[in-house]
Amino acid sequence: MSFHYYLYISDSKVDMLLPQIDPAHATKRGSEVGLSLSVLSFKKTAERPPHDRTARLERVLRYLQDHGDIGSVDQPGQFFGGLLPVQWGRFPGAASMVFAGGRTERTVLALGGSGRHLLGAVPNIDQADPAWSHLPPLLDGLASDVEDEMLVEAAEQPGDHLDHLDRGDAAALATVRRAVDRLTGPAQNVEFVAKRLLHGTVEGQPVLLGSPVYLALVD
Repeated sequence: MSFHYYLYISDSKVDMLLPQIDPAHATKRGSEVGLSLSVLSFKKTAERPPHDRTARLERVLRYLQDHGDIGSVDQPGQFFGGLLPVQWGRFPGAASMVFAGGRTERTVLALGGSGRHLLGAVPNIDQADPAWSHLPPLLDGLASDVEDEMLVEAAEQPGDHLDHLDRGDAAALATVRRAVDRLTGPAQNVEFVAKRLLHGTVEGQPVLLGSPVYLALVD
């Protein structure tokens, strides 16, 4: 029997996707809404039973897999997944951000999200938490540890499926690759599915940034 040792489950992504898979689920979730949405969302995340949390995640993953929406790191779709050794990082200007980076033989991979989705994390309702699942704050967090952010000319590779990059995209991809290059410490094998946020080529090397739906430790 195969077990998952979950490190991270993004309840916000699951809560967003599940009603789209099962519209009837939106009605059930609506009954949980109280006077203060911001406080209640943290409270519900903390109180949600582990079985319910993983069952909801697995329902979303089955739907994405059945409909072919999950690509690979080297060929990502709207979502992508895999099993890869990653290193973990912390950034001075983004203490509440979870960040992991790794590589396939071809692609530099970066995964970033909110620390409040770590299993076992205690939510702090008094502290504002940037939307780390969105590209602008995530890039700002990564750039906080980059001394000299470099603008790198990025060109579309012949026959490649990557979109054309402007200088803003090139700078963003260079920031992501630089952040992964600066990671130190031991690597851990993790299984994951993530939402694609940024994908392109810098100096001939594909770079992929995503926000995890889940991360699980694999021995």
